[in-house]
Amino acid sequence: MNTSVQTVPASSSPAPTISPWTQSSSRWIERNRQKLVLPFLVVISVLIFASSAPGFLSLENITNIARQSVYLMVVALAQMMVLIGGGLDLSVGSVVALSSVVGATVMAWCMQTWPDSPGLAMAAGTVAGLTCGAIVGVFNGIGSAVMRIPSFMVTLGMSSVVLGVTLLVSGGVPVYGLPAEFGEIFGFGRVAGIPVPVLIAILMIVLVYLLMEWTRYGRHLYAVGGNQRAAELSGIRTKRVSIIVFMLSGMLAALTGLLLTARLDTGESTIGATLPLESIAACVIAGVALTGGMGRTLPVVVGTLLIVLVQNGMNLMQVGAYAQTMVVGGILIVSMGLSRH
Repeated sequence: MNTSVQTVPASSSPAPTISPWTQSSSRWIERNRQKLVLPFLVVISVLIFASSAPGFLSLENITNIARQSVYLMVVALAQMMVLIGGGLDLSVGSVVALSSVVGATVMAWCMQTWPDSPGLAMAAGTVAGLTCGAIVGVFNGIGSAVMRIPSFMVTLGMSSVVLGVTLLVSGGVPVYGLPAEFGEIFGFGRVAGIPVPVLIAILMIVLVYLLMEWTRYGRHLYAVGGNQRAAELSGIRTKRVSIIVFMLSGMLAALTGLLLTARLDTGESTIGATLPLESIAACVIAGVALTGGMGRTLPVVVGTLLIVLVQNGMNLMQVGAYAQTMVVGGILIVSMGLSRH
């Protein structure tokens, strides 16, 4: 029996070709996906609010965004350093409140004792607030580096302790009696038309950038966050590095509390509650790795500005505070999704 085999002729249509330019562009986008997410979100946000929020691009509002970003900016820099070192600081919000209350209490006492020495009162209150932040940071560092307790748990517990101390010192009420010069200079003062808090934030950005990029300590911090065991074998004193970074975080958070105190003209035990989440969001949006060893200062600055920009735009559009919290969380999720393979 003869069997005939029928063959199906091959399709004569040519296979689709991809140009070398398209292939190279795709590979470049894939390699730089993390770096492109933040500029993409900033451009989209500006376009949306420029078309929907009245006065969003006015000089007055841009200045207002810069001023509003100061407090989150300084805390985000603190959080960035801790994250790069492989830790996490959830106590920054409580430290902000503690430094506000302690600094204001010391200033008020000095003004009652030496009413003609506002400079002495401001100096004493500033030193007291920064010292409180440094002490809390050292305790966080000892708990994490020496006692080997996860930084998440150490700083979470310390946050409750610090909040209790803050309420104990203030009695849960605002602290008044600050020197008028403190608010006039550090709350509402301007130099060459630029708000003093903005100048302080710029100074902190420069100092943190130099510390992380141009000093031996910065290199050691990246090494500890990337691989602590390898850093130890390389001769790096990892415990000291970790304690110092938590101390610096506490001092930066305390500085934020003092700046907020100058703005409010009172010591408040209720400020800073949202700063831990917002500072972590600003860092993650900017590509700082939660596992440590990765992150840069300038992207964190842009990430902070993005969060404040979105909040400002929604305020102009009269969006409620609860919805704003949802949007910030959504931006965090979207940025994580776009930047991951």
